[in-house]
Formats: sequence, structure tokens, C-alpha cells
Amino acid sequence: MLLVAVAVSPVLCAMSVVQLLGLAAAGLVRLAEGTSHERPSQWLLVLALAAVGGLCGFALRFGPAAAAACAVTLALMTLIVVFDAR
Repeated sequence: MLLVAVAVSPVLCAMSVVQLLGLAAAGLVRLAEGTSHERPSQWLLVLALAAVGGLCGFALRFGPAAAAACAVTLALMTLIVVFDAR
């Protein structure tokens, strides 16, 4: 999806970057768990969830595949944060 987005449109490339940053924020929350950086990373995640959620609505203009990619990213972000395999 990323390689296709780069070749198709700069807007789709920017959308892919926002999605990757959202996934990185979700991973950062897991890494910061139990440290002094936990609260700032949680606020960063809230902002990232809002950005990717808003992007889901914006992506509808580019067709169902773009909207589905945003929705999957949002679901993955939630799963990364919530899932605990201990």
C-alpha cells in the first residue's frame, strides 16, 4: 500500500505517513508503560487516535480501499495498546 500510495498521489503518501506515525505512537505507549514517560505518551496516543480517526473520514473521498486502510490502522493501534500477552 505504501509503495502504491507514493506512486499515485502526494495526498495518499501523506495519509500513509500519518498512519505510520499513529502506529508508532501506539508502540511508544507500550514501551513507556511503567516509566515516567507514560503519561506524555498516552496523550500523544490520544492525539494520534484523533488524527487517524479524522483521516478515516477524509479517506472516503479516495475510495473504499483508502478508507479501509485507515480503519485497519485505527483497529491495529487499538489492539497494540490493549492487547497484553502476559
